[in-house]
Amino acid sequence: MAFSLQLQQIFVSPSRFCFQSKSTNPQIIPNLTKRPSIHPFAYAQNDATSNIEAAKSSINSSAEEVSLPPELRRELMPKHIAVILDGNRRWAKKRGLPVALGYVAGIRALRNFVKLSYNWGIRALTLFAFSSENWFRPEAEVDLLMGLFDKVVKDELENLARAGIRISIIGDSSKLPKSLQDLIEKAVMTTKANSRLHLVAAVNYSGQHDVVQACQTIAQKVKDGNIEPEDINSFLVEQELQTKCTEFPSPDLLIRTSGELRLSNFLLWQLAYTELFFSHSQWPDFGEAEFLEALSSFQQRQRRYGGQSS
Repeated sequence: MAFSLQLQQIFVSPSRFCFQSKSTNPQIIPNLTKRPSIHPFAYAQNDATSNIEAAKSSINSSAEEVSLPPELRRELMPKHIAVILDGNRRWAKKRGLPVALGYVAGIRALRNFVKLSYNWGIRALTLFAFSSENWFRPEAEVDLLMGLFDKVVKDELENLARAGIRISIIGDSSKLPKSLQDLIEKAVMTTKANSRLHLVAAVNYSGQHDVVQACQTIAQKVKDGNIEPEDINSFLVEQELQTKCTEFPSPDLLIRTSGELRLSNFLLWQLAYTELFFSHSQWPDFGEAEFLEALSSFQQRQRRYGGQSS
């Protein structure tokens, strides 16, 4: 699918993920402090300057995690966070901007979120980037999103790989543009040995279909005589879900932005005992302060998994 002219005009200055080690400033990440909402065209201008500084910094993928903010305790940090990145379109419409600019601002928020997660020791992020239902959106918007996926992966792959970040994709990628499929395969293969942070993107993903395909796979194993029906249990089902690609298949924390209070067909099996946090901030406005609020809320909860409180 061709990269749209509209997207080329908007994304005039690609910016990159930049990660720093503990040997630099232990808590403040460059360009990561919360800023007031500004026009996305200004984002591109600001990022053009930050790229010069980022290019001067070397990345140490084995670096220790930086110090946490004082309100967080490392032993209570979630290992796996799932995120529904909601509100990009509403963010743009609220400001009288084209929808495309909402997605561009959303990418900036994602860039910051990954940097914080990386530096604070989160081990896995699963991002709901594109649901199987999103195909019903206007064709121009779908084309825009496919172009954004393509551009972001191209711009960020080398830097993410050097930082020790592993990339995986869950969902039915066969329906994506062939060029994007090839790029995804390259990203997965390039980063498969990395272990600092596992970045899982759910693209053309359906939680219901994930469970269905797991059941179909297990049913075929029964039909082939490899297992008996009585061998089927929750552990076996989990092994056939698409999140088997990560060391931590069940998220500890789900964050959904923009005030919506539903799961929207995302990781339905995996979220059985996940702590849920719903933010009223739209995704482009979800910054360090909002992330700290979510993590602080998580750390104050007692996870009992159906048992009694201690």
